[in-house]
Amino acid sequence: MYSQDKRIVITLDAGGTNFVFGAMQGNRPIVDPITLPSQSDNLDRCLGAMVEGFERIMAQLDEKPVAISFAFPGPADYRNGIIGGWLPNFPSFREGVALGPFLEERFGIPVYINNDGDLFAYGEALGGALPMLNEQLAAAGSEKRYRNLVGYTFGTGFGVGIVIDGRLNRGDNSCVETFCLEHHSKPGVIVEEGVSIRAVKRVYGELTGNPNHGLEPKDLFDIAEGNREGDQEAARKAFAEMGATAGYAMATAVTFVDGPIVIGGGVAAASKYILPSLFEAMRSKLSTLSGEEVRRVQMEVYDLDNEAEFARFAKGAARPLKVYGSERTVNYDPEKRIGILISKLGASRAIALGAYAFALSMLDEK
Repeated sequence: MYSQDKRIVITLDAGGTNFVFGAMQGNRPIVDPITLPSQSDNLDRCLGAMVEGFERIMAQLDEKPVAISFAFPGPADYRNGIIGGWLPNFPSFREGVALGPFLEERFGIPVYINNDGDLFAYGEALGGALPMLNEQLAAAGSEKRYRNLVGYTFGTGFGVGIVIDGRLNRGDNSCVETFCLEHHSKPGVIVEEGVSIRAVKRVYGELTGNPNHGLEPKDLFDIAEGNREGDQEAARKAFAEMGATAGYAMATAVTFVDGPIVIGGGVAAASKYILPSLFEAMRSKLSTLSGEEVRRVQMEVYDLDNEAEFARFAKGAARPLKVYGSERTVNYDPEKRIGILISKLGASRAIALGAYAFALSMLDEK
């Protein structure tokens, strides 16, 4: 979708330290990115940097862009372009800033702002994991196709986005969140304390008795791989605990959405140590009061990056079913199934693609 579109959309990767500006056309970046300090603790300087970045990108274009579209971290009234609330990385926005209206007045084009988890999922649904999965199913001779997607980002926090039948679910309050679900093994604690950069670092510190180790997830991955000095078992356990915590949270979400899951973000690079416990959690069972076992997730959950599991996923349990009272048969596949895969686009590219597609879809609806 939009791969042949000639319209240009200006994008922004809004981080608490830096702003990275770009422009996209036909699902592809068309200018070299421009990076400026975000100066997020001072509203005047922060907005000034934003205006400067957009102006510098526009100066490189041969034609006027049709919109500005980007992700912003933290709570907001995204439909109205207002940023405010608890924003650790943008303290100057906490009282509320009408960012979208401000930029629309300054540049005279529509401005669309969304949560980064939302745009990650939207980009993967339109140009990443979802079309790739359906193409693979077609190539395998399967009639099964998927239209929904849940996207998760593992990084500074635990982000989520949900796409239903090709449309981004923004919620009535711009508040589709997962970080605040309850931690499966720590009652009363949010799940993000178990699924984030700080969580992996904390668990490794607890296991080694050295909470001030100063190591980042990349360092811990190298230790887990045996490529760096450190406690290899503790590093692997830290990622495994993150996987289990994420798996229980994902089981809750996918029960309601009923669609495949794509995972992205920096910490996802350690998926070989995260996914086994994640799948174990999602495939676990609960019980009724009478002792009957019930699957936590009613669908079969497959690892779609595993060749053998994908083959079983594509095959399913299809069989001919005779229509009562006639000789006619219909194809029946009783196996309900979903899958999990790691993003092949990467979070940054998926978010940019989602921002581009979202802007064009909104313009097309007008």
